[in-house]
Amino acid sequence: MGDPHPEHAQLQADRIYLGWQYALLYPDPGPPPKRPAREDVAESPTGPPADAEWVQRERLQEDLLNRPVRIFRTFMAVVAAGILILGVTGLLTWSFVLLGLVASGGVAAICSYAIHQGHRAVNARVSERRARAERERERREREMVTAQEEHAAKYRDWAEKKSIFDRQLTWYAVAVPDEIDRVDVAGGTLPGWSALITLIGATRLYSGGHLTVLDLSEGAIAKDLIELAKRGGDDPLVWVLPVDLPKLDLGATLKPEAFADVLAHVVSVSEETSRDIGFDNAILERVLEVLGENATISQVTAALRALAQVGDPRDDMKYGLLTATQLERIGTLFGRGVADRVVIERAWALESQLRKLETLGSEAVRLPPARLRVVSMDRQAGVFGNRVLGTYVATALTHILRQSPASERPWYHTIIVAGADKLRGDVLDRLMDACETSRTGLVLTYRSLTPTVRERLGRGHAAVAFMRLGNAEDARVASEHVGTEHRLELAQLTETFSSAVHGPSGFYTSTVSAGRTGTEEKGEGDLKEDITESTEWGRNATQVAEGVLQRSREFLVEPHQLQQLPTTSVIVTHATAEGRQVRLADANPAILTFPKTTLGEFEEVRRAALAPKEPEPEPERLDEDAPPPNLGPPPPRLDWRKRP
Repeated sequence: MGDPHPEHAQLQADRIYLGWQYALLYPDPGPPPKRPAREDVAESPTGPPADAEWVQRERLQEDLLNRPVRIFRTFMAVVAAGILILGVTGLLTWSFVLLGLVASGGVAAICSYAIHQGHRAVNARVSERRARAERERERREREMVTAQEEHAAKYRDWAEKKSIFDRQLTWYAVAVPDEIDRVDVAGGTLPGWSALITLIGATRLYSGGHLTVLDLSEGAIAKDLIELAKRGGDDPLVWVLPVDLPKLDLGATLKPEAFADVLAHVVSVSEETSRDIGFDNAILERVLEVLGENATISQVTAALRALAQVGDPRDDMKYGLLTATQLERIGTLFGRGVADRVVIERAWALESQLRKLETLGSEAVRLPPARLRVVSMDRQAGVFGNRVLGTYVATALTHILRQSPASERPWYHTIIVAGADKLRGDVLDRLMDACETSRTGLVLTYRSLTPTVRERLGRGHAAVAFMRLGNAEDARVASEHVGTEHRLELAQLTETFSSAVHGPSGFYTSTVSAGRTGTEEKGEGDLKEDITESTEWGRNATQVAEGVLQRSREFLVEPHQLQQLPTTSVIVTHATAEGRQVRLADANPAILTFPKTTLGEFEEVRRAALAPKEPEPEPERLDEDAPPPNLGPPPPRLDWRKRP
């Protein structure tokens, strides 16, 4: 049957883990076989009570049949006695007496013989009945012994199957290969996103990678991941915008052309409809040519105010934002006196949007490197301002990636954008292309399937993960994308956990504002222990999981089912060489701490368990005087418990 405990797989850097699949390699053997019932067998020679009653009935019947014969025999005996008396008294001659005695005695003897034969027949029938009962008893005993032996064999087989069933792995990793360029997460709740991002981030960090999280959800979904990274020995960098905008130096090293492109895309956030941003880009490029390299946002907005003839430029000159030469050149950029009203209007619009970024990098300091960086938006800030900030960070990251060489290890650097549906479609397209060319892993989470999202969902070599879709139309689109013919197995643990744990709450704590001293106590990087101690999911795993580890139900991929998915459920689909693969996973990171969880995938483990084992070859005799063979260094193996 195979070993129910194959070697637990190790965390592989070339796989992106999206959750855990509940599956049973060996079916439940059911209740134990029923023990055969032993019938009572009488030990007395007369047999069981039923035989005694039958004997009594037989003898009673024989007695009734022989009663006339006995009466007649008695009558003949009386006749013989009377004849003898008559002979003694001399009333009859002895010849007649002798003849009468012979006749009556013969008849009485015949009657006695008939009665004896009846008794013999009854005794014969009783003996045959008892012999038959004895044979039946012996047959039943032999059958009972055989049944008990068969029951013992069946019970041993059942006990072996039950032991294998109870000890087998129940949770298998759901991963996609690193050939996948991107993971699109459609739908979901904030707790569900928190679980998924914690799982993806933890497995990326503990396999030696780097992670950047752009959280546009305003829900602190990476809070558990930050605590997990701290316990594992890292000092994450966390920016909370717009408070930490002065310390954010993202984009400070961009060339003027790239910086102009970033700012043009930031301004486009305010446009209700997509339009060509080339005109805004041209204005900003010319302004940056005047200001020179390393121009700050505040200098750009000062130049735009001068170009739009807004306010007194002498104030900006007073604060050192502009020089007299720069002011003069700005006045002649688009004609004498800036007569073009279109330029004035666009410069005014650009200034009104970019002033939200004026403090960008104004207090930037050199920060120590970190493998986890989180840029989040303060929920107390304005919605539009957060969209501007999010667009700036995404566009600046895009240009940095475009200028970076392609990584030798796919997904070594991973970018997660939570709430990517808040970005414009062209911003997303550019980020996708930059990540693909630089071999940077990209995870995009969308709260709803807007037309912009539908056009890009799963485009290219991407995996799609569907979480709970509350909107009926979104659920319909998702079911059509996956296919309603699929039957998926949903573990009861997933439903119980989702209703009992609500994920992290609160808000981010900035690490760049307070500064990092690097004196925090660092752990040894045990992933299972860190998940248990640092995440809300891990702290609630024991009491929630009790009693529901091996229960599940099937469901079809239908819209109403997708609207009722548990919080951490993820339907993962992506293309493979054998066709499109659809699996249901649980993104709960605490499942990794369960004793019956493996980092191997179900199909891999199943093929390994069912494959016939080759006999081990006999060891060759080695010459004791010969030097040992040179096998080279052992291949490196990455232990999932310890970070490299």
